[in-house]
Amino acid sequence: MTVWTPEYRVLINGTDATDLTLVGFTATSGRIDVNTQAQAGYCNLQLINATNSFYDWSVNTGVTLEVKNTSGNWVSLFGGRISDVSTSVRTAGEVAYVTQIQIVALGALSKLSKAIWTSSLAQDDDGDQIFTILSDLLLASWNEISPAQQWSSFDPTTTWANAGDVGLGDIDRPGQYEMEQRSASPIDYYSIVTQIANSALGYIYENANGEIGYADAAHRQTYLLANGYTELDAREAFAAGIKQSIRSGKIINKYQINYGNNFNSSKSATDQDSIDLYGLYSVQENSLVHDATDAQNIVNRQVALRAYPRPLFDSITFPLQNPEMTDADRDALINVFMGQPVKITNLPINIYGGEFTGYIEGWTWTSTLNGLSLTFTASPTEFSAVAQNWDQVNAAETWNTILNTLEWQDAIGVIS
Repeated sequence: MTVWTPEYRVLINGTDATDLTLVGFTATSGRIDVNTQAQAGYCNLQLINATNSFYDWSVNTGVTLEVKNTSGNWVSLFGGRISDVSTSVRTAGEVAYVTQIQIVALGALSKLSKAIWTSSLAQDDDGDQIFTILSDLLLASWNEISPAQQWSSFDPTTTWANAGDVGLGDIDRPGQYEMEQRSASPIDYYSIVTQIANSALGYIYENANGEIGYADAAHRQTYLLANGYTELDAREAFAAGIKQSIRSGKIINKYQINYGNNFNSSKSATDQDSIDLYGLYSVQENSLVHDATDAQNIVNRQVALRAYPRPLFDSITFPLQNPEMTDADRDALINVFMGQPVKITNLPINIYGGEFTGYIEGWTWTSTLNGLSLTFTASPTEFSAVAQNWDQVNAAETWNTILNTLEWQDAIGVIS
């Protein structure tokens, strides 16, 4: 248990704004729940300019917010580009003014809705299709480089694969499902990428370095099996605000997807017991998935997970300056990411039976006087699990590592 006081750094176009004082910020990233795709994150910064230094920042200028972890290393909390900047007088004296700069920055995903994809797509797996689309926008081609560009001006560590990279992150390739081909027709990048991601049970995301990535349907389970959970103690969080909720709107007991070329085929699944108990909650959607077997598996999975109301973990807030928090937990939260597996123990017994396991979906950083708090929402592990065979489980796995409240019907993957 250690005392920790946050130390921040704001980089504007990669340069440390050393003569400005950060007095407060909020930064939000991720998505509201597991049923939606991520939207562009945003960050609101308040800076004091005591020297009245002039800055020529403008819209689309890069900004990064960092904090030192417990080892003294800088870690990015948010990366994006300025959408709004304003300067106002905070105080005035006989000699000089003190001004305040307020910056609103948007995350990397904001790029996607402002650009139009006009090309066709070949029939391919979900990850490969998304890579084709995003690389077109975020990686430079040979003809896009200025003819006056000199080799000596490139970073010597740049590789051929990432030269001209303006924000392409990790893309799971090839993916888990084969997607239909698409004829050339104008559509914004965000819409086409999220259509593919939704059809393949994956998701797009932006990281704290301002890069856009894609996680396929197996991504979370693969990461969990390799790395395990970040284990957190609810007693280190603010007690007020810990919340789970159950919503009827999340029930799906009849699900149909229209798939194939021009969506001229369909597959459906129904849970009659759920309909008898709660009434009909039906959803019909178009899907880009190509294969009939995949389409049937997808509708079966959706109904199996959503035919009955399940509690969702709405929010919990951890103050990182809490001296009862271990450095390991503090650093794990500083490095928060969408899909981070967490196990939260010592909850009230009427909230998830006192213990929750799942994945972080969305979060907000909030600065306070000498403090930094992280509020996040999370989804239960089973919503991101894919069917796992007996022989896929690590042979060293022991029964006592499995959550003891787990029911066999929910054991899609091993939950340690």
